[in-house]
Amino acid sequence: MTEKTVRIGIVTVSDRASRGEYEDQGGPAIREWLDKALTTPWEAVPRLVADERPAVEAALRELCDQEGCCLVVTTGGTGPAPRDITPEATEAVCDKVLDGFGEQMRAVSLQYVPTAILSRQMAGVRGRSLLINLPGKPSAIADCLNAVFPAVPYCIDLIEGPYLETDESVIKAFRPKHAKKPASA
Repeated sequence: MTEKTVRIGIVTVSDRASRGEYEDQGGPAIREWLDKALTTPWEAVPRLVADERPAVEAALRELCDQEGCCLVVTTGGTGPAPRDITPEATEAVCDKVLDGFGEQMRAVSLQYVPTAILSRQMAGVRGRSLLINLPGKPSAIADCLNAVFPAVPYCIDLIEGPYLETDESVIKAFRPKHAKKPASA
């Protein structure tokens, strides 16, 4: 069986970047990290949207439901400012919230900056898609992905998504000993 290319949504939530006033750095940082970490063939399905809840919700739904992304990673809009609405938009489209992702990202980020307690990133599941909110700063994106990604491939297994494999020199995916690689992967 031919290996199918995995689709991963990358959503940058930024008023300024969506208007062309600011170069998107978060989306490319996510793509670069995933290029290093994943050995499974994958393609990015990028979106750049303003900090508008209906637009963010629509992008997330489209990436999960129409584009078939098993993973959707957002960057930006997770702070306490009035226009930071990414967690609310994400929660609105999710079937289940996975609190541990946000807890772990904040715990790791607090090792670097005391303002990490202001971050509201979260994660959840919509159908067979895992959605994860990341901060907007590229270095914080890498810190957060390093903190939570070991659990991502197994989470995607559990929601019946594709089997993701990682370059263990970059990040080691954790799967329980009883979790077997499917014959079709």
